[in-house]
Amino acid sequence: MALDHRLTPEHEELRRTVEEFAHDVVAPKIGDFYERHEFPYEIVREMGRMGLFGLPFPEEYGGMGGDYLALGLALEELARVDSSIAITLEAGVSLGAMPIYRFGTEEQKRQWLPRMCAGEMLGAFGLTEPECGSDAGGTRTTAVLDEATREWVINGSKCFITNSGTDITGLVTVTAVTGRKEDGAPRISSIIVPSGTPGFTVAAPYSKVGWNASDTRELSFSDVRVPAANLVGAEGRGYAQFLQILDEGRIAISALATGLAQGCVDESLKYAKERHAFGRPIGTNQAIQFKLADMEMNAYTARLAWRDAASRLVNGEPFKKQAALAKLHSSTIAVDNAREATQIHGGYGFMNEYPVARMWRDSKILEIGEGTSEVQRMLIAREMGLSS
Repeated sequence: MALDHRLTPEHEELRRTVEEFAHDVVAPKIGDFYERHEFPYEIVREMGRMGLFGLPFPEEYGGMGGDYLALGLALEELARVDSSIAITLEAGVSLGAMPIYRFGTEEQKRQWLPRMCAGEMLGAFGLTEPECGSDAGGTRTTAVLDEATREWVINGSKCFITNSGTDITGLVTVTAVTGRKEDGAPRISSIIVPSGTPGFTVAAPYSKVGWNASDTRELSFSDVRVPAANLVGAEGRGYAQFLQILDEGRIAISALATGLAQGCVDESLKYAKERHAFGRPIGTNQAIQFKLADMEMNAYTARLAWRDAASRLVNGEPFKKQAALAKLHSSTIAVDNAREATQIHGGYGFMNEYPVARMWRDSKILEIGEGTSEVQRMLIAREMGLSS
Protein backbone atom coordinates (compact mmCIF):
# COMPACT_ATOMS: atom_id res chain seq x y z
CA MET A 1 0.00 0.00 0.00
CA ALA A 2 1.32 3.44 -0.90
CA LEU A 3 1.76 6.01 1.81
CA ASP A 4 -0.75 8.86 1.66
CA HIS A 5 0.83 12.24 2.37
CA ARG A 6 -2.33 14.18 1.62
CA LEU A 7 -3.83 16.36 4.34
CA THR A 8 -6.99 15.54 6.23
CA PRO A 9 -10.01 17.73 5.37
CA GLU A 10 -9.51 19.62 8.64
CA HIS A 11 -5.84 20.32 7.97
CA GLU A 12 -6.56 21.33 4.38
CA GLU A 13 -9.28 23.73 5.52
CA LEU A 14 -6.81 25.32 7.96
CA ARG A 15 -4.15 25.59 5.27
CA ARG A 16 -6.56 27.23 2.85
CA THR A 17 -7.84 29.65 5.51
CA VAL A 18 -4.32 30.81 6.40
CA GLU A 19 -3.41 31.04 2.72
CA GLU A 20 -6.32 33.41 2.13
CA PHE A 21 -5.43 35.45 5.21
CA ALA A 22 -1.80 35.73 4.11
CA HIS A 23 -2.72 36.97 0.64
CA ASP A 24 -5.70 39.14 1.56
CA VAL A 25 -4.52 40.68 4.84
CA VAL A 26 -0.75 40.26 5.21
CA ALA A 27 0.48 40.80 1.64
CA PRO A 28 -1.05 44.27 1.07
CA LYS A 29 0.29 45.71 4.34
CA ILE A 30 3.48 43.98 5.40
CA GLY A 31 5.86 45.74 3.00
CA ASP A 32 5.26 49.09 4.69
CA PHE A 33 5.82 47.61 8.16
CA TYR A 34 9.01 45.95 6.89
CA GLU A 35 10.40 49.16 5.43
CA ARG A 36 9.66 51.07 8.66
CA HIS A 37 11.11 48.26 10.83
CA GLU A 38 7.78 48.35 12.67
CA PHE A 39 6.06 45.51 14.52
CA PRO A 40 2.65 44.76 12.89
CA TYR A 41 0.40 44.73 15.95
CA GLU A 42 -2.78 44.92 13.89
CA ILE A 43 -1.92 41.80 11.90
CA VAL A 44 -0.79 39.92 15.01
CA ARG A 45 -4.10 40.71 16.72
CA GLU A 46 -5.98 39.29 13.74
CA MET A 47 -3.83 36.15 13.90
CA GLY A 48 -4.77 35.86 17.56
CA ARG A 49 -8.47 36.15 16.77
CA MET A 50 -8.06 33.38 14.21
CA GLY A 51 -6.61 31.13 16.91
CA LEU A 52 -3.24 30.67 15.22
CA PHE A 53 -1.25 31.19 18.45
CA GLY A 54 -3.29 28.43 20.09
CA LEU A 55 -3.12 25.87 17.28
CA PRO A 56 -1.16 23.06 19.00
CA PHE A 57 -2.55 23.54 22.52
CA PRO A 58 -5.54 21.87 24.24
CA GLU A 59 -8.82 23.75 24.50
CA GLU A 60 -8.63 23.66 28.31
CA TYR A 61 -5.80 26.22 28.10
CA GLY A 62 -7.49 28.34 25.46
CA GLY A 63 -5.97 26.51 22.51
CA MET A 64 -7.51 25.14 19.33
CA GLY A 65 -6.85 21.49 20.12
CA GLY A 66 -4.71 20.98 17.04
CA ASP A 67 -1.20 19.62 16.63
CA TYR A 68 2.28 20.51 15.39
CA LEU A 69 1.34 19.65 11.82
CA ALA A 70 -1.38 22.31 11.99
CA LEU A 71 1.14 24.86 13.26
CA GLY A 72 3.53 23.99 10.45
CA LEU A 73 0.84 24.43 7.82
CA ALA A 74 0.04 27.90 9.16
CA LEU A 75 3.73 28.86 9.24
CA GLU A 76 4.34 27.68 5.69
CA GLU A 77 1.41 29.66 4.28
CA LEU A 78 2.37 32.82 6.15
CA ALA A 79 6.01 32.57 5.08
CA ARG A 80 4.97 32.25 1.43
CA VAL A 81 4.07 35.93 1.80
CA ASP A 82 6.29 37.20 4.64
CA SER A 83 8.71 35.69 7.14
CA SER A 84 8.50 38.43 9.80
CA ILE A 85 4.88 37.48 10.44
CA ALA A 86 5.71 33.79 10.33
CA ILE A 87 8.61 34.01 12.80
CA THR A 88 6.47 36.05 15.20
CA LEU A 89 4.00 33.16 15.27
CA GLU A 90 6.69 30.48 15.37
CA ALA A 91 8.57 32.08 18.27
CA GLY A 92 5.38 32.93 20.12
CA VAL A 93 4.23 29.31 20.01
CA SER A 94 7.33 27.10 19.83
CA LEU A 95 9.61 29.18 22.05
CA GLY A 96 7.22 31.33 24.08
CA ALA A 97 4.30 29.12 25.05
CA MET A 98 5.55 25.59 24.39
CA PRO A 99 8.12 25.43 27.27
CA ILE A 100 5.37 26.30 29.73
CA TYR A 101 2.98 23.79 28.18
CA ARG A 102 5.56 20.99 28.03
CA PHE A 103 7.24 21.51 31.41
CA GLY A 104 5.28 24.03 33.46
CA THR A 105 3.11 23.40 36.50
CA GLU A 106 -0.64 23.36 36.17
CA GLU A 107 -0.75 26.75 37.86
CA GLN A 108 1.77 28.20 35.37
CA LYS A 109 -0.20 26.82 32.43
CA ARG A 110 -3.47 28.30 33.63
CA GLN A 111 -1.84 31.61 34.47
CA TRP A 112 -0.05 32.19 31.16
CA LEU A 113 -1.32 29.98 28.35
CA PRO A 114 -4.86 31.33 27.77
CA ARG A 115 -3.64 34.85 26.94
CA MET A 116 -0.76 33.48 24.88
CA CYS A 117 -3.07 31.19 22.93
CA ALA A 118 -5.35 34.14 22.23
CA GLY A 119 -2.44 36.19 20.88
CA GLU A 120 -3.12 38.83 23.54
CA MET A 121 0.33 38.21 25.02
CA LEU A 122 3.61 37.03 23.56
CA GLY A 123 6.24 35.00 25.32
CA ALA A 124 9.94 34.69 24.49
CA PHE A 125 12.67 32.13 25.18
CA GLY A 126 15.91 33.58 26.58
CA LEU A 127 18.57 31.06 25.61
CA THR A 128 21.29 32.60 23.43
CA GLU A 129 23.98 34.72 25.05
CA PRO A 130 26.64 37.03 23.58
CA GLU A 131 29.39 34.48 24.22
CA CYS A 132 27.46 31.23 23.77
CA GLY A 133 25.28 30.62 20.76
CA SER A 134 25.46 27.02 19.54
CA ASP A 135 27.22 26.09 22.80
CA ALA A 136 24.19 26.68 25.02
CA GLY A 137 25.79 24.50 27.68
CA GLY A 138 28.18 27.39 28.22
CA THR A 139 25.42 29.56 29.70
CA ARG A 140 26.80 32.29 32.00
CA THR A 141 23.56 33.80 33.26
CA THR A 142 23.09 32.74 36.88
CA ALA A 143 20.12 32.34 39.19
CA VAL A 144 20.65 31.97 42.93
CA LEU A 145 17.79 31.01 45.25
CA ASP A 146 17.42 33.42 48.18
CA GLU A 147 16.16 31.03 50.85
CA ALA A 148 14.97 33.87 53.07
CA THR A 149 12.57 35.31 50.51
CA ARG A 150 12.15 32.18 48.33
CA GLU A 151 13.09 34.17 45.25
CA TRP A 152 15.47 33.52 42.36
CA VAL A 153 18.04 36.29 41.92
CA ILE A 154 19.04 36.40 38.25
CA ASN A 155 22.09 38.09 36.71
CA GLY A 156 23.33 37.94 33.14
CA SER A 157 22.33 38.76 29.59
CA LYS A 158 20.73 37.23 26.52
CA CYS A 159 20.89 38.22 22.85
CA PHE A 160 18.92 37.74 19.64
CA ILE A 161 15.68 37.07 21.54
CA THR A 162 12.57 37.17 19.34
CA ASN A 163 9.30 38.73 20.64
CA SER A 164 11.08 39.95 23.79
CA GLY A 165 10.30 43.67 23.66
CA THR A 166 6.89 44.22 22.09
CA ASP A 167 4.09 46.07 23.84
CA ILE A 168 2.32 42.73 24.33
CA THR A 169 5.32 40.69 25.53
CA GLY A 170 4.38 39.24 28.89
CA LEU A 171 7.29 37.01 29.85
CA VAL A 172 10.64 35.57 28.93
CA THR A 173 11.59 32.05 29.99
CA VAL A 174 15.29 32.34 30.82
CA THR A 175 17.89 29.61 31.06
CA ALA A 176 20.34 30.16 33.91
CA VAL A 177 22.96 28.27 35.89
CA THR A 178 21.41 27.41 39.25
CA GLY A 179 24.23 25.30 40.66
CA ARG A 180 26.93 22.75 39.87
CA LYS A 181 26.88 18.99 39.55
CA GLU A 182 29.37 16.76 41.36
CA ASP A 183 31.64 16.79 38.31
CA GLY A 184 31.56 20.59 38.20
CA ALA A 185 29.26 20.80 35.19
CA PRO A 186 26.59 23.52 35.42
CA ARG A 187 23.02 22.75 36.40
CA ILE A 188 20.96 24.82 34.00
CA SER A 189 17.35 25.63 34.84
CA SER A 190 14.49 27.48 33.14
CA ILE A 191 12.80 30.35 34.98
CA ILE A 192 9.89 32.60 33.99
CA VAL A 193 10.69 36.32 34.18
CA PRO A 194 7.58 38.50 33.68
CA SER A 195 8.01 41.68 31.64
CA GLY A 196 8.50 44.78 33.78
CA THR A 197 10.24 42.96 36.62
CA PRO A 198 12.71 45.38 38.32
CA GLY A 199 16.26 44.87 37.04
CA PHE A 200 15.04 43.26 33.79
CA THR A 201 16.12 45.57 30.94
CA VAL A 202 15.09 45.21 27.32
CA ALA A 203 17.38 46.93 24.82
CA ALA A 204 16.31 48.79 21.70
CA PRO A 205 15.51 46.61 18.67
CA TYR A 206 18.44 45.34 16.63
CA SER A 207 19.10 46.77 13.18
CA LYS A 208 18.77 43.56 11.18
CA VAL A 209 19.41 42.43 7.62
CA GLY A 210 16.02 40.74 7.48
CA TRP A 211 12.89 39.87 9.48
CA ASN A 212 12.52 43.63 9.85
CA ALA A 213 8.87 43.56 10.88
CA SER A 214 9.61 41.18 13.77
CA ASP A 215 10.93 42.05 17.23
CA THR A 216 14.46 40.95 18.22
CA ARG A 217 16.40 42.37 21.19
CA GLU A 218 19.14 41.96 23.74
CA LEU A 219 18.10 41.42 27.37
CA SER A 220 19.97 42.06 30.60
CA PHE A 221 19.27 40.96 34.15
CA SER A 222 20.66 42.77 37.17
CA ASP A 223 19.61 41.23 40.51
CA VAL A 224 16.24 40.38 38.99
CA ARG A 225 14.03 38.75 41.60
CA VAL A 226 11.19 36.38 40.75
CA PRO A 227 9.34 33.87 42.96
CA ALA A 228 10.79 30.40 43.39
CA ALA A 229 7.53 29.11 41.90
CA ASN A 230 8.57 30.59 38.53
CA LEU A 231 10.93 27.66 38.00
CA VAL A 232 9.78 25.74 34.91
CA GLY A 233 10.06 22.01 35.48
CA ALA A 234 12.66 20.45 37.74
CA GLU A 235 15.69 22.44 38.88
CA GLY A 236 18.70 21.55 36.75
CA ARG A 237 16.62 20.23 33.83
CA GLY A 238 16.64 23.42 31.76
CA TYR A 239 19.30 22.19 29.34
CA ALA A 240 17.37 19.00 28.56
CA GLN A 241 14.18 21.01 28.22
CA PHE A 242 15.64 23.41 25.70
CA LEU A 243 17.02 20.51 23.62
CA GLN A 244 13.51 19.09 23.32
CA ILE A 245 12.04 22.51 22.55
CA LEU A 246 14.62 23.07 19.81
CA ASP A 247 13.97 19.63 18.30
CA GLU A 248 10.31 20.55 17.93
CA GLY A 249 11.11 24.10 16.87
CA ARG A 250 13.25 22.84 14.00
CA ILE A 251 10.15 21.36 12.43
CA ALA A 252 8.43 24.71 12.70
CA ILE A 253 11.41 26.56 11.21
CA SER A 254 11.54 23.99 8.42
CA ALA A 255 7.89 24.69 7.60
CA LEU A 256 8.64 28.42 7.60
CA ALA A 257 11.66 27.91 5.31
CA THR A 258 9.56 25.80 2.97
CA GLY A 259 7.02 28.59 2.80
CA LEU A 260 9.69 31.12 1.88
CA ALA A 261 11.02 28.77 -0.80
CA GLN A 262 7.53 28.30 -2.22
CA GLY A 263 6.90 32.03 -2.09
CA CYS A 264 9.98 32.51 -4.25
CA VAL A 265 8.46 30.10 -6.78
CA ASP A 266 5.09 31.89 -6.67
CA GLU A 267 6.56 35.33 -7.26
CA SER A 268 9.05 34.20 -9.90
CA LEU A 269 6.46 32.22 -11.85
CA LYS A 270 4.18 35.24 -11.96
CA TYR A 271 7.02 37.52 -13.00
CA ALA A 272 8.25 35.10 -15.67
CA LYS A 273 4.83 35.19 -17.31
CA GLU A 274 4.47 38.97 -17.15
CA ARG A 275 7.99 40.19 -17.92
CA HIS A 276 8.80 40.45 -21.62
CA ALA A 277 12.28 40.62 -23.12
CA PHE A 278 13.19 40.37 -26.82
CA GLY A 279 9.52 40.29 -27.72
CA ARG A 280 8.34 37.41 -25.56
CA PRO A 281 7.76 36.44 -21.89
CA ILE A 282 11.00 35.48 -20.18
CA GLY A 283 9.25 32.30 -18.99
CA THR A 284 9.51 30.95 -22.54
CA ASN A 285 13.29 30.80 -22.15
CA GLN A 286 14.55 27.38 -21.14
CA ALA A 287 17.07 28.89 -18.72
CA ILE A 288 14.22 30.43 -16.71
CA GLN A 289 12.10 27.29 -17.01
CA PHE A 290 14.90 25.14 -15.60
CA LYS A 291 15.44 27.55 -12.71
CA LEU A 292 11.75 27.43 -11.84
CA ALA A 293 11.63 23.64 -12.16
CA ASP A 294 14.53 23.27 -9.72
CA MET A 295 12.96 25.78 -7.33
CA GLU A 296 9.67 23.86 -7.39
CA MET A 297 11.54 20.61 -6.74
CA ASN A 298 13.29 22.24 -3.78
CA ALA A 299 10.05 23.40 -2.17
CA TYR A 300 8.33 20.07 -2.81
CA THR A 301 11.02 17.95 -1.16
CA ALA A 302 11.33 20.35 1.77
CA ARG A 303 7.57 20.10 2.31
CA LEU A 304 7.72 16.31 2.41
CA ALA A 305 10.60 16.47 4.89
CA TRP A 306 8.98 18.79 7.44
CA ARG A 307 5.60 17.06 7.20
CA ASP A 308 7.24 13.68 7.80
CA ALA A 309 9.03 15.00 10.89
CA ALA A 310 5.82 16.63 12.14
CA SER A 311 3.85 13.42 11.63
CA ARG A 312 6.40 11.48 13.65
CA LEU A 313 6.18 14.05 16.47
CA VAL A 314 2.37 13.97 16.45
CA ASN A 315 2.34 10.17 16.52
CA GLY A 316 4.79 9.97 19.41
CA GLU A 317 7.58 8.47 17.32
CA PRO A 318 11.29 9.43 17.45
CA PHE A 319 11.83 12.48 15.25
CA LYS A 320 15.14 14.10 16.24
CA LYS A 321 17.01 13.04 13.08
CA GLN A 322 14.08 13.82 10.80
CA ALA A 323 13.69 17.29 12.34
CA ALA A 324 17.38 18.01 11.79
CA LEU A 325 17.23 16.70 8.22
CA ALA A 326 14.17 18.81 7.48
CA LYS A 327 15.67 21.94 9.00
CA LEU A 328 18.99 21.51 7.20
CA HIS A 329 17.42 20.82 3.82
CA SER A 330 14.66 23.44 3.95
CA SER A 331 16.94 26.25 5.11
CA THR A 332 19.48 25.41 2.41
CA ILE A 333 16.92 25.41 -0.38
CA ALA A 334 15.27 28.57 0.96
CA VAL A 335 18.55 30.41 0.41
CA ASP A 336 18.93 28.76 -3.00
CA ASN A 337 15.40 29.67 -4.10
CA ALA A 338 15.73 33.24 -2.85
CA ARG A 339 18.95 33.68 -4.80
CA GLU A 340 17.40 32.30 -7.99
CA ALA A 341 14.22 34.34 -7.54
CA THR A 342 16.29 37.49 -7.28
CA GLN A 343 18.18 36.50 -10.43
CA ILE A 344 14.96 35.86 -12.35
CA HIS A 345 13.66 39.29 -11.37
CA GLY A 346 16.88 40.95 -12.52
CA GLY A 347 17.20 44.55 -11.36
CA TYR A 348 13.71 44.49 -9.92
CA GLY A 349 14.80 41.72 -7.55
CA PHE A 350 17.06 44.30 -5.92
CA MET A 351 14.14 46.65 -5.25
CA ASN A 352 12.43 46.41 -1.88
CA GLU A 353 8.98 46.91 -3.42
CA TYR A 354 9.22 43.35 -4.77
CA PRO A 355 8.58 40.54 -2.25
CA VAL A 356 11.59 38.54 -3.46
CA ALA A 357 13.88 41.27 -2.13
CA ARG A 358 12.46 40.63 1.36
CA MET A 359 12.73 36.88 0.83
CA TRP A 360 16.40 37.17 -0.16
CA ARG A 361 17.14 39.20 2.97
CA ASP A 362 15.08 36.90 5.19
CA SER A 363 16.45 33.59 3.93
CA LYS A 364 20.00 33.55 5.35
CA ILE A 365 18.99 33.55 9.02
CA LEU A 366 17.22 30.24 8.43
CA GLU A 367 20.63 28.57 8.14
CA ILE A 368 21.59 30.02 11.53
CA GLY A 369 18.61 30.31 13.90
CA GLU A 370 17.42 27.38 16.05
CA GLY A 371 20.59 25.48 15.27
CA THR A 372 23.06 26.31 12.51
CA SER A 373 23.43 24.07 9.47
CA GLU A 374 26.69 22.81 10.98
CA VAL A 375 24.89 21.81 14.18
CA GLN A 376 22.21 20.00 12.14
CA ARG A 377 24.91 17.97 10.40
CA MET A 378 26.42 17.09 13.78
CA LEU A 379 23.02 15.93 15.05
CA ILE A 380 22.33 13.88 11.93
CA ALA A 381 25.75 12.20 12.09
CA ARG A 382 25.24 11.44 15.79
CA GLU A 383 21.82 9.90 15.08
CA MET A 384 23.53 7.75 12.41
CA GLY A 385 25.77 6.31 15.12
CA LEU A 386 28.84 8.43 14.39
CA SER A 387 30.70 10.26 17.16
CA SER A 388 33.70 12.51 17.38
